[in-house]
Amino acid sequence: MHLNKEQFETYEDKGFVLLSECFSKSEVHRMKVELPVLFSEDTPKRVLEEEGKTIRAVHGVHGTNETFQRLSQHPRLIKPAMQLLGSKVYIYQFKINAKAAFRGDIWEWHQDYIFWRKEDGLPTARVVNALVLLDDMNEFNGPLFVIPRSHREGMIDIVAQNTNNKSKAEKEHPDWVSNFTAKLKYSLNQELVADLVLKYGIFSIKALAGSVLLFDSNLVHASPSNISPFERAVVIVTYNSVENIPLPMSNRRPEFLVSRDYRPIEPLSEDALLIESLTI
Repeated sequence: MHLNKEQFETYEDKGFVLLSECFSKSEVHRMKVELPVLFSEDTPKRVLEEEGKTIRAVHGVHGTNETFQRLSQHPRLIKPAMQLLGSKVYIYQFKINAKAAFRGDIWEWHQDYIFWRKEDGLPTARVVNALVLLDDMNEFNGPLFVIPRSHREGMIDIVAQNTNNKSKAEKEHPDWVSNFTAKLKYSLNQELVADLVLKYGIFSIKALAGSVLLFDSNLVHASPSNISPFERAVVIVTYNSVENIPLPMSNRRPEFLVSRDYRPIEPLSEDALLIESLTI
């Protein structure tokens, strides 16, 4: 699968492009049945909401779970990523964000690249996020908000928020957790967001399960809390160009969070999520 000219130009212009229903209901089901086990595992890969009970995210499970390993190498993600970045790619980051019904908390306004630049030494924003919807995303269940064309601002260099006042759940994890809680380390202030929205507008992503959103790492985005009875889980696979290897850092984040396997990913077959067995 490759992006057509219109899709490619939309991504370049707006900083994102939505590909409706890329994955079938059967493929989505194959992924969703894995979630209860992954969410129940008490490991450092798991991040909870501030109340310390509800799953907020799990990271790096493509390294241990065959279904999500297949997704991370699926041609419907890999080929557009290579097309947008103009090179072969490797998996920089893999996470499943779960916005639970009635309990899923907000994600503050932010850009992704500033985290990777400051925390991991990533030289440039030559990365692309592929967000796969495992549930319908609608106006009720905490949809993703984006500011179209905000990626044109480049990385907005802001001072990290004070993360000393951690919740009970946060204190049980290392410092990197502040990059994934409802109080993000590099969130944008309200005045800046208001200015960006006045300049570029605002857009809410609404799509059916199986759809894929490709978005730039400097696109400003956020999501509100989920007070509806509808679950909303997404997978986000971040692909980095093999020509954009992070610089050495003294205090590197864990491998399950930021991969240091820089070998280029080769796409699997189109039916990778439906065939019975693959070797990881």
